[in-house]
Amino acid sequence: MATTEPRSRILDEVRETATDLRKAGLISKRRLEEYEVLCRTNDSHLPAPDIRQIRLEARMSQAVFAAVLNVSVSSVQKWESGEKKPSGASLKLLHLVKRKGIEVLLY
Repeated sequence: MATTEPRSRILDEVRETATDLRKAGLISKRRLEEYEVLCRTNDSHLPAPDIRQIRLEARMSQAVFAAVLNVSVSSVQKWESGEKKPSGASLKLLHLVKRKGIEVLLY
């Protein structure tokens, strides 16, 4: 049985815009492929220990990490304890930081 990827209106708009930019010759095929990778929404959940490890590797307190992700300190605490799971933009940002490092959000 095939599963379908969850759809996001915003990500659909980004894909459409990037495709139009490519057709107009304003971005390269490689850049279009990079946008496609960034728009993927199939990021699975992150276990609590992984979230804590991401923060520790960034050498940030929970308060600073929360500020960088634009969430509450309570959210970070609950994610790290396993009480709640990040979703949406927060989950996407956590996966991005895990892959690229915290610097990607700071510059």
